Amino acid sequence: MESIEAFLKEHKIDEVECLVPDMAGIARGKILPAAKFVQGMRNNGLRIPEGVFVQTVNGHYPDNEDAVISPAVQDVYLLPDPSTIRVVPWYSDPTAQVICDAFFLDGGPVDISARHLLRRILSLYEEKSWQPIIAPELEFFLVDVNTDPDYPLEPPIGRSGRRETSRQAFGVDAVNEFDPLFEDVYDYCEAQNLDVDTLTHESGAAQMEMNFNHGDPLLLADQAFLFKRTVREAGLRHSVYATFMAKPMQDEPGSSMHIHQSLLSSETGKNLFSQKNGKDTKLFHQHIAGLQKHLPAMMPLLAPNVNSYRRLIPDSDAPINTHWAYDNRTVGLRVPHSDASGRRVENRLAGADANPYLAIAASLACGYLGMTQKLKPRSPVEGSAYRLAHTLPRTLYDALSRFNGTRAIKPILGEKFIDAVTIVKETELLAYQKVISSWEREHLLLNV
Repeated sequence: MESIEAFLKEHKIDEVECLVPDMAGIARGKILPAAKFVQGMRNNGLRIPEGVFVQTVNGHYPDNEDAVISPAVQDVYLLPDPSTIRVVPWYSDPTAQVICDAFFLDGGPVDISARHLLRRILSLYEEKSWQPIIAPELEFFLVDVNTDPDYPLEPPIGRSGRRETSRQAFGVDAVNEFDPLFEDVYDYCEAQNLDVDTLTHESGAAQMEMNFNHGDPLLLADQAFLFKRTVREAGLRHSVYATFMAKPMQDEPGSSMHIHQSLLSSETGKNLFSQKNGKDTKLFHQHIAGLQKHLPAMMPLLAPNVNSYRRLIPDSDAPINTHWAYDNRTVGLRVPHSDASGRRVENRLAGADANPYLAIAASLACGYLGMTQKLKPRSPVEGSAYRLAHTLPRTLYDALSRFNGTRAIKPILGEKFIDAVTIVKETELLAYQKVISSWEREHLLLNV
């Protein structure tokens, strides 16, 4: 509390944004004058309805929400995490943002919150003296401002005055078409201590990727959460939309959130996935085996929206199964070439639309199950994994069925959390089913 107050004074902060990531990874919360924020922090006055954690992506609440929250939709109180306080760099008035954890009035954590779930998984690793290390890669598209959702998206016009129409993967000049926008992104990230690394052009038209340097999973989840908000804000300031939607444009690849994960000994700091001679350890293969076996059941956390499954199709820079291989981008689990200290596996299943807290928690949970159950992986794949069976769920309906029907994940995630995800996603699916698409009007209206 003292460090937060000192920060507010040092930066002459007028207002504070209290942020809570909801199920979809949307920033919920409230904005207060700095003095009111301090007062509320001192007496548990920073409160928000518990229902925010089961709010759907379209802003509704499930009819059966009282299955996982109080029928009274009681208040929970927000406890700001001092390690997350930052100045918001795009406001003219000095404004701070801080990510908050949510607690019930009796002091117990809100166990269906995304940030709590990641802490829960990390505590399991801590009990084993294991220190997981994460490095996310986030892809996104830049698109023209689109005020009518019935119209398809288009790439924006860059400095040349033209739209990008061809594939420009790794094109440096293609990135520089939007150089002023990315200058703002880098400036905003530096001001917020977001440790972004490489910027590259991906395979889609005006599709970009930014990578983060590796580090603590909770720290990196916080950074990814803030980064998505930052990129969208920078885009708006240049009259461009930045979207992390998994598959925003027909005939273009989707956007992913690749999660590189490795494991250190908390006692020695050594990479537990590699032997001294550089060969894989048995623990590494067990970790991969856990990802292979359990990730398909975790897909509502990695591919959380109806649109997410449009990305997971063959020959589209996205996986269709959980095979693994060395330096092979057709598999779901890629092991990049590295030295012993950098041995890691890259989980390529998660979409850019996933809540980073939940995607990282799910990925680490699967690896943990593999190591504690001493599972054995299948042999690594040679050649394209697209020739092999499509074993991932094809729709959110299928994903939710597996999510609820897999016993092994219930103790590690908690049945209440699984129920919360399920009722939120079923409510979103019901809303989606009521929408008639342009494809249906075009092909069915006069033909059937």
